[in-house]
Amino acid sequence: MRLRNIPHADSVVQSHDAVVMDAKGKRGVWKQVFGNDRPLRIEIGMGKGRFLLQTAAEHPEINYIGMERYSSVLLRALERYDTEEFRDLENVRFLCMDASELEEVFAPGETERIYLNFSDPWPKARHARRRLTSSGFLEKYARVLAPGGELEFKTDNRELFDFSLGQVEGADGWTMKAYTRDLHHDEEMNAGNVMTEYEEKFSAKGNPIYKMTAVRN
Repeated sequence: MRLRNIPHADSVVQSHDAVVMDAKGKRGVWKQVFGNDRPLRIEIGMGKGRFLLQTAAEHPEINYIGMERYSSVLLRALERYDTEEFRDLENVRFLCMDASELEEVFAPGETERIYLNFSDPWPKARHARRRLTSSGFLEKYARVLAPGGELEFKTDNRELFDFSLGQVEGADGWTMKAYTRDLHHDEEMNAGNVMTEYEEKFSAKGNPIYKMTAVRN
């Protein structure tokens, strides 16, 4: 998702206390950033931050990092974070960066879970490598996830979901844990589900939501 350009977005993002600007300098020492030894989870492409912030509020025993490429989008997440509901959360940090830089920011095994929610489907075949569930990205995730770490992926795009299943099944170092083609009618996989803005919008129209969970061996 990319919003229209917002002139002051860069300055707000760069000056916000919850945004880590020197992220590459934190590689391997994220526990020091948070000041504790709690597990670390990452949402890549967090959009306006609804999923990240609600999940972090429900699980104060876990540290969360939200990655968003565009400052105009990250700005909206920061505005939500600054509300009375979320501004006291101490287990959340934000990064304005591209997912391709993941290994420059996180050391091997430094995180226990990665979330991908309603990622850009990049529908043209020549752009397949840009999909966040492509084999190239799966290799990156496998290197920063600890053994037994998980990748959770949700989408409303059937073609992207089928592609993603195939990528995981064909990738070394991954095991498919579970998947569903109708999340909101799957009692087991929907337990504890936190909806994103997109998820609420699409499901309200009657569209099924697809979800898979894969485990890094």
